[in-house]
Amino acid sequence: MSWNVNAPSFVPNVNARPFVPGQRYESEPVAPAQPPAPEQDWDAEEDQAAVAAPSEAAPAHVNEPAEPEEAVEPPQEKPEPQVDEPKAKESTPASDPADDIIAPIAKKFQRAVFVDDGSHKEHINIVFVGHVDAGKSTIGGQLMFLTGMVDKRTLEKYEREAKEKGRESWYLSWCMDTNDEEREKGKTVEVGRAYFETERRHFTILDAPGHKSFVPNMISGANQADLAVLVISARRGEFETGFDRGGQTREHAMLVKTAGVKHLVVLVNKMDDPTVKWEEERYKEIEGKLSPFLRKCGFNPKTDITYIPCSGLTGAFIKDRPSASDCSWYTGACFIEFIDQQLPSYKRDYNGPVRCIVVDKYSEMGTVVIGKMESGVVEKGDTLIVMPNKQPVQVLQAWNDELEGVEEAELNNGFVIASPDSLPKVGRLFDAEVFILEHKSIITSGYSCVMHIQSAIKEVVVKGVLCTIDKKTGQKTKSRFVRQDEKCIMRLESPESFVIEPFKDYPYLGRFTLRDEGKTIAIGKVLKVIE
Repeated sequence: MSWNVNAPSFVPNVNARPFVPGQRYESEPVAPAQPPAPEQDWDAEEDQAAVAAPSEAAPAHVNEPAEPEEAVEPPQEKPEPQVDEPKAKESTPASDPADDIIAPIAKKFQRAVFVDDGSHKEHINIVFVGHVDAGKSTIGGQLMFLTGMVDKRTLEKYEREAKEKGRESWYLSWCMDTNDEEREKGKTVEVGRAYFETERRHFTILDAPGHKSFVPNMISGANQADLAVLVISARRGEFETGFDRGGQTREHAMLVKTAGVKHLVVLVNKMDDPTVKWEEERYKEIEGKLSPFLRKCGFNPKTDITYIPCSGLTGAFIKDRPSASDCSWYTGACFIEFIDQQLPSYKRDYNGPVRCIVVDKYSEMGTVVIGKMESGVVEKGDTLIVMPNKQPVQVLQAWNDELEGVEEAELNNGFVIASPDSLPKVGRLFDAEVFILEHKSIITSGYSCVMHIQSAIKEVVVKGVLCTIDKKTGQKTKSRFVRQDEKCIMRLESPESFVIEPFKDYPYLGRFTLRDEGKTIAIGKVLKVIE
């Protein structure tokens, strides 16, 4: 017996596809009932390597001696199938390189389809905003009690504890302010969340802080809202303090409009106060001062604003009407009646790509993500992508507004969970149309501030002012700086990338607020993402 010294040496295929359970890879070698295909691949590989095959090479290479081939033929009849089998495996990924890419994905992504079976109530997020001590948390607690979300025993417990601390009138607000710091000082710090239901709708309460030190938290709550409730204190002196320049009534009204809220309910609270005593004159005075300012913010007083007098402490006009002797001059609907029966329905883009803005997260048997679904539909088992880090995640469970299925460290506020077939844009340099609300000096290249866009907070630097825009004519004039009360187009840059879209494509990912030194200095919308 002689050895074929010209036979090709064995080279392992390092690019061979690894074995993955559940894939079709196992079925191909089990059924070797297709000899022509491996022979063709084998011939093609040997032709490239210029090596003669034992059975096929004789007619191709006539000049080679016949003795070694005849001698080698008998021993090679046995190892031939052994050589063919691995070669067939090697040729499979070589013939179809796309298999290596598709292998890790279990199935192709398919968008979930929304089917309205009539069993689900319309879901609306309500944010309560207004000056500090206007009664936002108290009204939220009263809503939960009147709708049965907080029982009487729990409320009596809160009342006893508040009385021991000398805070008798704060017990209703403890339904929303849950931590000791908020209860001790009587000031909301973080956005409180609760929910209640009416006959037709399911509402999520977002109790925003009213103090100017916590405006960033208020902006986060406003970005989640569909409906805003501006709480005004009718007590003598308190309305004037909140509405004067520097008060939070003005800033909050402007910020909820910037966040995309279209309808505003103004609750004139504390109408039962001894300084007011349900006077219609005081109610008309507040309405007369507030409406012109809200019109400047962009609300239409006839279609977008609804005024309702109320008392958060007693519950008057929250769900039921008080005695006719208290407020016979108001004939409109109570608050719960209005938001359940008279508030227009909100249009949802169920057929669009999945866009869930991450608002908060916590660990509980995995990672639970709290966010707002801006468009699309999510089902249990869906594979989605977290942007901007492009982390694939799977939905393990879905609740009203929570997701689960990703490590907590991999998520930050402002991340967007999206469908793999339509990912949002990610950028750090963009052009935007900006309106300067309040700033003492000029703004030009090199100016830095903090930008609030959806739930993300980013530091940005002005790379340059491209032009100013006349507010009346819309004419653009080339400029290198911009002043207060002027509109301009400027180029902004952030040190890190984040999810951002042009306002015309996705308004909720293209509107933002600029703040500096604890004040809101400008609002704007994204025109173009450059990089």
